[in-house]
Amino acid sequence: MLIDDAAIGRKYAAVIERRYIHRLSTVGAITVILVTLPINSWLIFSAFKPEASSPRPLAFIREHIAPFCIVNSYGLFRVMTKDRGEIVIEGSADGIDWLPYEFKWKPEDVKRAPGWCAPHQPRLDWQMWFAALGAPEQNPWFGRLVIRLLQGSRDVSRLLAHNPFPDQTPRYIRASFYRYRFTTVEEHRQSGAWWKRQELGEYLPTVSLEQLR
Repeated sequence: MLIDDAAIGRKYAAVIERRYIHRLSTVGAITVILVTLPINSWLIFSAFKPEASSPRPLAFIREHIAPFCIVNSYGLFRVMTKDRGEIVIEGSADGIDWLPYEFKWKPEDVKRAPGWCAPHQPRLDWQMWFAALGAPEQNPWFGRLVIRLLQGSRDVSRLLAHNPFPDQTPRYIRASFYRYRFTTVEEHRQSGAWWKRQELGEYLPTVSLEQLR
């Protein structure tokens, strides 16, 4: 496939194509299946059992091929989380009454049905999901987001579904960490909620603009 017809002459190329194309395609397809099927099967299995050790033949292949960086088991969602951790950001004017910031796409209000955003990429909501997989120290941009909310940035407010402080900036910001799960059919029928959530603890302690300065 990589050899130009001009390299061997179009006349001979046509003969070769008629004589061998069917045989080569059949043998090639069978070879690819025999070689890749066990490897792909193992990669799929390892996505569910990442702690499992590789079989000896695959371990040998991976050990000798890995330095060339031509194949690997990488995938954007090769290993998925079984729970959905969510960060809920709240603001307050007095440190007593707290109001949540609502995002356009990520789960927050348990009675709001999941939205359909494709092919749009809601970048901030997407990053919030990744931030929930780590600590604030691992996500420096999250601190800058909090600062902008404390400053009442209009550009940041436009990225949100609802800003509870449209006229006056909050004095304090905090963030809590929740585990979200879908409700069952029966739970949804009784309460109208799409999600059920459990508060796991504090993600970001109460901060003010004075502290961050």
